[in-house]
Amino acid sequence: MEATTQFGIGLRHCHFSDFIEGDPNVDFLEVISENYLLDGGKAQDSLFQIAEKYPIIPHGVSLSVGSTDPLDTEYLTRLKVLFNQLSPPWFSDHLCWTRHSAHYMHNLLPLPYTKETAAFVAEKAKMVQGTLGIPLILENVSSYIEFKDSTMTEWEFLSEVVERADCGILLDVNNIFVSARNHNFDPIDYLDGIDPARVKQFHVAGHRDKGDFILDTHDEPVVDAVWQLFEIAVDRFPGVPVVLERDDNIPSVNELVAELDIARSIVHKKSAIHGRR
Repeated sequence: MEATTQFGIGLRHCHFSDFIEGDPNVDFLEVISENYLLDGGKAQDSLFQIAEKYPIIPHGVSLSVGSTDPLDTEYLTRLKVLFNQLSPPWFSDHLCWTRHSAHYMHNLLPLPYTKETAAFVAEKAKMVQGTLGIPLILENVSSYIEFKDSTMTEWEFLSEVVERADCGILLDVNNIFVSARNHNFDPIDYLDGIDPARVKQFHVAGHRDKGDFILDTHDEPVVDAVWQLFEIAVDRFPGVPVVLERDDNIPSVNELVAELDIARSIVHKKSAIHGRR
């Protein structure tokens, strides 16, 4: 997935038959890891059928690498079984915390941006990679609050974590746009602050503008302003695989592929300008 830019969508249950029986125009599929951790079952059987035709990239929501609690070893064991069956080039999760003790928050919660927090999270990320044996890439989350104790920008914090952990970045362009609006920073400064060598994948998705803030919902098409930011990101980070996310109000596969074609057209235009493939 490195020679040319690859384009994928998030696989959802309602589209299983489209990929088992048909051949939609995507290069790979991203799946929510937690949906396939049970032993057997229809969903897992369908996934393995699809995996015979398309590369699968697992994307988790429960790693909680920023939590002060120890890593969930049972969860990591189940992930390893799944990854051994799929042989992905990497897996992703979020730079956040989602769990306190036995309580899962079902939200991707932000962290204080400090050197101390970055060092703590990086050590846990290194443990995860060592346990699972494949590269981890961490995604920037959208946020709605900030910590008074933060001493770094979000992009400085993200960069510090991945450098210490020696892992990659899943750069969510929509999340940058959302957080930039919510916290009044320039999204271009964010892109400029990221090491291109660390960026291994993009996300693009939709959101809802609530007036005073933007809510990251993944239930709407990508807006023009996010596509414009994506175009700038493609210049900064060429050749990076792209995933279009949609988690609710899910349209047909053909509609998703048509929206993904916007990303294709942007990348191909930039490639033609710069003489890249």
